[in-house]
Amino acid sequence: MKTFVLMMVSLLFAISSEAQNKSFYDFTVKTIDGKDFPLSSLKGKKVLVVNVASKCGLTPQYAQLEKLYEKYKEKDFVIIGFPANNFMGQEPGSNEEIAKFCSLNYDVTFPMMAKISVKGKDMAPLYQWLTEKKQNGKESAPIQWNFQKFMIDENGHWAGVVSPKESPFSEKIITWIEKE
Repeated sequence: MKTFVLMMVSLLFAISSEAQNKSFYDFTVKTIDGKDFPLSSLKGKKVLVVNVASKCGLTPQYAQLEKLYEKYKEKDFVIIGFPANNFMGQEPGSNEEIAKFCSLNYDVTFPMMAKISVKGKDMAPLYQWLTEKKQNGKESAPIQWNFQKFMIDENGHWAGVVSPKESPFSEKIITWIEKE
């Protein structure tokens, strides 16, 4: 019995260690214009990852996200937007249409990535890592809706999540960005 318990503890430790060894930097995604974007290029920066949509009641958060980006981008902070059509068809456009919408309506200058799936059977690997404790080693945080915000520290580790309805200027996000 002791051998079995020790084996199980070792197995759980190995699984936990494996999840913690994988980082944000292990992923490469596509930009909205189709180019490869290795997330390792963001080493040393705090990153806010947000699944976005252009026909959602929370879409005005684009303006707040842009203001946040402009305020802190010189302090090794970046926002990455991932358009997703997982909630009531609220992001039906093509990558080209989404890029145009973001530029014309919100003057978005933070990096936008190609449209992906953030939940379900076709969930993008990055979002599996963001939402599953067994992958990120920290916490499970299923996507609730458009504009859920994930905080990634400057070492590529999962640092927290903020609900879709919370402002990009929430105390949790600002405190995290400003923390040395």
